Amino acid sequence: MTAVLDGLLGRITLYRLTLTLLLVLAAEALVLSVAGLLAYTPAELGGTLVAAVGGTIIGTRLMALILRLRPHGESSLITGLIVFLIMFPSSTAAGLGGILVAGLAAGASKFLLAFRGRHIFNPAAAGAVVATLLGVGAAAWWVANAYMLPVVVVGAALLLYRTRKLSMGAVFLGVALGILLVGLVQGGMAPGAGLQLVLTSYPVLFLLGFMMTEPLTLPPLRWQQWVFAAVVAVVFALQLSVGPVFLGPEFALVIGNAVAFLMGQRRGVRLSFTGSRRLTPTSTELAFAPAKPVRFRAGQYMELSMPHRRADSRGSRRVFSITSAPQQSDTVTFGLRTTESGSSFKKALLDLPKDARVTGTLVGGDFRLPRDPSVPLLLAAGGIGITPFLSQLRDLAARGETRDVVLVYVVRGEQEIAFRDELADLGARVVLFLPSGGDVPPLPGAWTHAGADPTAGNLLAAVPDLRRRTVLVSGSPRFIEEFRSAVREAGVPRVKTDAFLGY
Repeated sequence: MTAVLDGLLGRITLYRLTLTLLLVLAAEALVLSVAGLLAYTPAELGGTLVAAVGGTIIGTRLMALILRLRPHGESSLITGLIVFLIMFPSSTAAGLGGILVAGLAAGASKFLLAFRGRHIFNPAAAGAVVATLLGVGAAAWWVANAYMLPVVVVGAALLLYRTRKLSMGAVFLGVALGILLVGLVQGGMAPGAGLQLVLTSYPVLFLLGFMMTEPLTLPPLRWQQWVFAAVVAVVFALQLSVGPVFLGPEFALVIGNAVAFLMGQRRGVRLSFTGSRRLTPTSTELAFAPAKPVRFRAGQYMELSMPHRRADSRGSRRVFSITSAPQQSDTVTFGLRTTESGSSFKKALLDLPKDARVTGTLVGGDFRLPRDPSVPLLLAAGGIGITPFLSQLRDLAARGETRDVVLVYVVRGEQEIAFRDELADLGARVVLFLPSGGDVPPLPGAWTHAGADPTAGNLLAAVPDLRRRTVLVSGSPRFIEEFRSAVREAGVPRVKTDAFLGY
């Protein structure tokens, strides 16, 4: 089931998925308004939608024009729709003016409230905060209502799953619901009624799924994301006031963003393209020179932003695993699958001229080796899933650290073996799985051919001590699901995974 879901979600970028879900919510709201099921008229919602989206687009494009930058269209629409769903709807000139200010501030905040090319605060939350502090508008978070709850639940669940932030969501819900329910129960409400009230009247799920998962304002590591979620939950649930200003959900998120900013990559990464090389008939490695050394840990990824003409549905931002070692300060490399049917983004990457500029918008990921060097490891790569492991093996070599590592490498054919020379030079013990048929090609000394498929029996035959090893798996959702099933059948209870969605 997870492989099917990963396959479906992998066909669309996170930005396009978020935009689609928000458009569904906006359309549903207008239908509910026409049916008389919302407290706001179609005129109020229509005017609010135009002011929120229009203000955000104007604010974004104006600042981009002043700073001579290219705006991100999908991001502007996402921000504008969120502003629409959280600001108090109105049809009066004053009310719409306040919403317009919130949209303008939201769009401009991506450039003005930024540090070295990386914005600090969730734009929609920042816009609502600015409008509130100026006294021209207020956030009502009217998206939190019983009629829209089912769509919000599904949308939040999809976004949390797509971004692999389910554990962060659990922390937020545990803290926020706990505090809110304790207060309601102490006030005399039954726990069940209190939970129903919270879910239908508080924007718990919308805030979590549609705003807290915004990638550019999240800290990079899982434990940092838990801290971020807890901070937002506490401020949100305590419903505090500072003087006349009520610290609503928008303030809670902005405060959490500030904490996240202090923990994460605090600047955008400016990269200059230096060259590429073909790894296999279907994969390529790209090399870039960073303007300043990039801080990352072996196994992490970077999101690249490259606005380009005729961008397809996957957009102008993509995530790629880093293949270089953290110690290689003058070069950052990425390995990616490249086929004729690839995305417009990948095609634009492959057509980059020398010294072309690309922006790395975030560095993150928890797909890292255990800290304890005595833990024996089995790294399983399906095709281009080899990329994070190459960075990790290069890192071990650069630090002179010796570990008991077995690399299981599953490819479709001999020509699809990427980084063969590098793996041989690193002295990696590789267990190779190739499709049946034909002779097995000559292999480096530390390599063995273990069969056509990584079944439980083949794995145990090739790696007899498999059960005592910590297993990390990287590749397509289907490969991960199949390999996880095989090692579980072999007696390994848990594996750590790194799914390449849409690769």
